[in-house]
Formats: sequence, structure tokens, C-alpha cells
Amino acid sequence: MGKKPFSQWLRGHTLRWYGQVLDLVVIVLLLIMLLTLLGAVVGLVDDFVSAITTLNSTATPFPSHELAKRLGRELVINVLSVFILIELFRTFTDYLEFHRIRLQVLADVGITFLLREVFIGLYSHRMDWRELLSMAVLLAVLVGTRIAAIRFPPGTGGT
Repeated sequence: MGKKPFSQWLRGHTLRWYGQVLDLVVIVLLLIMLLTLLGAVVGLVDDFVSAITTLNSTATPFPSHELAKRLGRELVINVLSVFILIELFRTFTDYLEFHRIRLQVLADVGITFLLREVFIGLYSHRMDWRELLSMAVLLAVLVGTRIAAIRFPPGTGGT
């Protein structure tokens, strides 16, 4: 058994070094995402406390419907945004574990983001039927993609 040629040795070391640098970059991104997620949760708690304080400080015993609706809308948007961050965080951790991004995880991120936009649009009453229909079609495609990714994982040969 002879020695490897220099080009194979160089290629192996370069790829190994590249993998280590890529893992380091993903770890740094994970730390940033974790801090962002924690900040978003703290901001969400702060928004909730502010909403309760605002509702309690109104002069009337029953706050106006518009005020409660506006505060509720902001809380719903912030909660849904935290779910988006959670899904993105899961994508990075999945990459660090498997060294690839699985289609199932990408479909989850897309589904979560799309549902956030649909909920916000419907809650704000600013979405017309064409936009809702197109988002429903896109949602069906993403769900179908997720189902296919689970049913036919890589390396199964389509069976």
C-alpha cells in the first residue's frame, strides 16, 4: 500500500479544515440566534406586561375594543415571530448535527412563516381572497413537500 499523492492529501486536509471552519461559523450563528431568541422572549414578556398595564390604566372599567384589539394584535404578531425564530434556530442546530439542511426542516420553516403571514393578514383584515387563495396553494405545496420529505427520506431509493 503506497502513499497518497500530494493532491489527495491536500484535498483531504483542505476539506477537513473547511468543515471545521464551517462548524465554527454555524456555532457562532447559533449563539447569535440563541441571544436573539432570548431577547425576543424577554421582549414578548415586556410587551405582555405593558399591554396589561395599559389596559389596567384606562379610566373606564372596560377598555375600548379598539385598544384591546390593537394590543392583542401586537402580541399575536410578536408570539408568531418568536415561533419563526424557534424554527430558524432548529434549522441551524439541525445543520450542525447532520451537516446538511433537511428538506423537512426547511418546509417547517416555510409553513411557520406562511402561517404567520396568513394569521397577521386575517387578524388585520387586510387580506383579499386572491392573496388568501395563493397563500393556501403555497401552504398546500409546502405541506406536500414536508410529507414527501418524510415519506421518501434520502437514501431510500424511492421505496
